[in-house]
Amino acid sequence: MLEIFRTAGENNNANCSFQFWQQDNHPIEIWSEKVILQKLNYLHNNPVVAGIVRHPEDYLYSSARNYFDENYRGLLEIKFIT
Repeated sequence: MLEIFRTAGENNNANCSFQFWQQDNHPIEIWSEKVILQKLNYLHNNPVVAGIVRHPEDYLYSSARNYFDENYRGLLEIKFIT
């Protein structure tokens, strides 16, 4: 994974060596429960799309594990979005 961050950093003139986050951001207004759930699903599926894991709940640092099993206690305490 470190090699992926290194390659991304080398391809962006704004970085010295590594890049973890996307450089551009596009803020959006979260105005409904439907939009909140859409964005939450998007975040949960990012590790799957990147090929890091097969299922969102398999990613150690994701709250998807908590949503998959409400009894699971992950690395951070979360408040569920219903």
